[in-house]
Amino acid sequence: MNKISILAGLFLVLASCNTEQKNTAPIVVGPDDLHASVDKVTEIMIHDIFSPPVASRIFAYPNIAAYEIVAQFNDEYLSLVGQVRDLEPIPQPDSTASINYNLSAMVAHMELSKRLIFSEDRMEAFRDSLYGMWQDKNPRVFTASKDYGLLVADHVGKWMAKDNYAQTRTMPKFTVDADDPARWQPTPPAYMDGIEPHWNKIRPFIIDSAAQFKPLPPPAFSLDPSSDFYKEMKEVYDIGKKIEEDGDESEEIQIAKFWDCNPYVSVTRGHLMFATKKITPGAHWIGITKIASRNTNSDFDETLYAYTKTSMAIADAFISCWDEKYRSNLIRPETVINQYIDDEWKPVLQTPPFPEYTSGHSVVSGAASTTLTDIFGDNFSFDDDTETPYGLPIRSFNSFNEAADEAAISRLYGGIHYRAAIDEGLKQGRDLGKFVVNKVRMKADRSLAENLR
Repeated sequence: MNKISILAGLFLVLASCNTEQKNTAPIVVGPDDLHASVDKVTEIMIHDIFSPPVASRIFAYPNIAAYEIVAQFNDEYLSLVGQVRDLEPIPQPDSTASINYNLSAMVAHMELSKRLIFSEDRMEAFRDSLYGMWQDKNPRVFTASKDYGLLVADHVGKWMAKDNYAQTRTMPKFTVDADDPARWQPTPPAYMDGIEPHWNKIRPFIIDSAAQFKPLPPPAFSLDPSSDFYKEMKEVYDIGKKIEEDGDESEEIQIAKFWDCNPYVSVTRGHLMFATKKITPGAHWIGITKIASRNTNSDFDETLYAYTKTSMAIADAFISCWDEKYRSNLIRPETVINQYIDDEWKPVLQTPPFPEYTSGHSVVSGAASTTLTDIFGDNFSFDDDTETPYGLPIRSFNSFNEAADEAAISRLYGGIHYRAAIDEGLKQGRDLGKFVVNKVRMKADRSLAENLR
């Protein structure tokens, strides 16, 4: 055998060894992968223009699917079976030897997210970029982990399909009672129909029923200047006029814009009307969850725990809030002010297309802030850069509750809610959040977890 043949053979052996080593490399799936997946879902939801209630559902189910995988492999976390409505145990893997459970959790998260949005191709492109990288490192582990993640996604998908969402798609549109001056009417500029009038029929995750945290009724509609309703309506008008005088740089306008979170904002130019795309209130709080997780250097499991618990509270908050919105069916400030006080007055923010009471952002902020406080602690200072992709500056807070208070009062500054909707909405959300915190046990006692290992 000549030297060239020997060298060629040696090269082939070395190349084979390198390929084998390369294809058995460990696959590391960390919290940044999960953050990227959640961010991609948020980006697609903005593109697809999902309503705030529907967006909350899109966040919750993928998180639960991924979390259940973590809970099966990590003794420090407890399954949500028996704690979340109608959830059955996920399938057991045939063998755990080749499964990277973080990878499986990511696969389940991406697969369910893809099923819940419209622009599936955008999620597929993100997914495939990760799949290619993981498969190159270790095809055997990747395939086993992916197959298990898809199996869990199918299981949770069947549970998801029974939450009455599909049935509500065929229910009648909301009927406006134009003869009753107290009832909600579509608002300018798009005069859209009432969004998700049947959302209270969606199966909750944690709360017992949509009406469990039914708030006090709003002040009775009245044009008597001495009535509570008139005083609250006049407060909205007066604050709006003062803010207008102070100009666009006022703190109140900055707060209102930062917490706008209205995916239905329509802009009119000449004869054209188009939508500007923004995140929803729930997406803003999911963004805050990401900030808190990163600030605490939370690992994959801890991050998923925070996303899951917070997203369930947000989803139930929307069910609770929408139950009240279409019960009280109260007219928006813009409508009553234009009809009875000043026909040229406009709110700082565009009025969202659904009844006024209670304030959705207040309810959701109350629930999310209470849950996040339970997870990360009170007096948790953070810089909120959630809105920077949409041209808004960072705002800083000393706690989640402080952020929730600002989110709630932003609706008064924005001219889209009366004070009662804000105050009662915050209480409604915080009461719901406390219920979630007290009812759901997702972490095992650490000493017990150590003994189980």
